[in-house]
Formats: sequence, structure tokens, C-alpha cells
Amino acid sequence: MTDDRAPRATPEAPTPASLTRLVAGRLPGLLGFRVVAADEHAVTAELDVRPELLAPNGYLHAATVVALADTACGIGCRLRLPRGARGFTTVQLTTSYTGTAREGTVRTVATLAHGGRRTQVWDAVVSDGAGRPIALFRCTQMILWPDPDGVEA
Repeated sequence: MTDDRAPRATPEAPTPASLTRLVAGRLPGLLGFRVVAADEHAVTAELDVRPELLAPNGYLHAATVVALADTACGIGCRLRLPRGARGFTTVQLTTSYTGTAREGTVRTVATLAHGGRRTQVWDAVVSDGAGRPIALFRCTQMILWPDPDGVEA
């Protein structure tokens, strides 16, 4: 096993396939996360519900839903970073559950709600295989800028 802890760069010409490869070997990749469509205003992603992603009660684990939505929002934030920014980090997230899934494919559509120079706010709706919403998600991303004194935080 390699010790791959370095940040990964956003592909120069991002495609759904290259953005899916970006998460390979990290938590979203282990969950089966894949990008279906993406641009700087919206990201659509999905994953297949497998037994390992279920909670002990037999339903999709809430953390799986959060990982799907948060990763889609994070990819959107990457695609929308202002020139010169060195990255971003999640500073707040909320999820309201309206349903669940036990099988099939769950999909999320993440959309930009606010694209500022210091923060971005992304909303995501996670739906089951029949298109019924199972979660409403919102996250705030803080944009990270290089320290003018060259000191890393």
C-alpha cells in the first residue's frame, strides 16, 4: 500500500471520467462515487447501494449520503475556485433526510448557491433510483489563499 496523502490537482480539462479518477483510492472512491456530469455551476454524481454501505438497520447509512453530496459539492467548488486560490475546505454542512434506500443507485445534483471570493455555498439533492429525494444537503466552503508572508497555516 502506498502512502498517498498529497493533495490531488484538479484535471486541466475536467471530464466526468477524470473527476471520478480524482477520488480513486480515497473515501469517495471506496464508496463507489462517480461523476456523471460537471461544470462550474453544477455537479451530478452517483453511487450504487451495496450491502457494505448500509447501516445495521438495513438502510443506506446516513454517512454514505453525506459523503456522496459533500464530494459532489467539493468537486463543484474545485471547478469554481478563483484564480490564485490554493484550495478550499468545508466549514459547515447540514443534511435533512426525507427518505432512504436499500438498493439501486442514488444520485445527487449539487448546485452553486453562492460563489464568492472567500466562501462558496453549495446545495445538493440526493435522490433514490426512482428519483425521489432522500436528502437535502447544504455546505459552505472556505476558499484558502496563499499566505502573503509565505507561511503555511
